[in-house]
Amino acid sequence: MAINVTYKETLISVGDVVKVNYKIREKDGKDRIQAFDGMVLAITGHAPEKRILVQKKATDNIKVERIFPLNSPWIDSILKMRSAKRKVRRAKLYYLRDERVRSL
Repeated sequence: MAINVTYKETLISVGDVVKVNYKIREKDGKDRIQAFDGMVLAITGHAPEKRILVQKKATDNIKVERIFPLNSPWIDSILKMRSAKRKVRRAKLYYLRDERVRSL
């Protein structure tokens, strides 16, 4: 159960708010970069195949989750926007999926 991971000299922990810039291939064959920013809920996997689960709030309080494999060539960069507000003592923050719980 990993609580933090290093990606290109950036220490990412569970509870951090990150911005993941990843490449998307359009229908005409061109690539573009799209940003997905949200909170890291979980870090899973072993050394070569680590994955982070990022959750963001979309319109109308709908939450969108996406899993990013860290060794994927489609990830352009991961920027740490801010650290967790409090010390996180859990490896997985799945309880934040519930609407009744306050966010970090």
